[in-house]
Amino acid sequence: QVQLAESGGGSVQAGGSLKLACTSLKPDTVSTNCVAWFRKAPGKEREAVATLYVGVAAGTTNYADSVKGRFTVAQDNAKNTVYLQMDSLKPEDTASYYCATDFIDWVIAKCPLASTPYKHWGQGTQVTVSS
Repeated sequence: QVQLAESGGGSVQAGGSLKLACTSLKPDTVSTNCVAWFRKAPGKEREAVATLYVGVAAGTTNYADSVKGRFTVAQDNAKNTVYLQMDSLKPEDTASYYCATDFIDWVIAKCPLASTPYKHWGQGTQVTVSS
């Protein structure tokens, strides 16, 4: 069973930055090829914000239009961690952020911005952006 732990959330003013981390606590238990970041704000649907292909020839990213150019997803293999660098934060970025992972067999390089394919989820970390 994959266990994920998010960290790095907090409160920041609009225009500021935060860096979230998603660490695999049991990296050798399950093979995965996609890692995704999602967010859920009160009263809103869960939204996929970024994905990273971590399979063979890893590195392809995929971003929601709402965060494109402001958020960057990257991995540190040595630390079994995937990061979400969030810059130019806006109040509308306020949400609980979750990472998820799975092996999605139809993915060649670009992972989906949708929650259905991902079975393994972390507990989330809160991000609050004040105006």
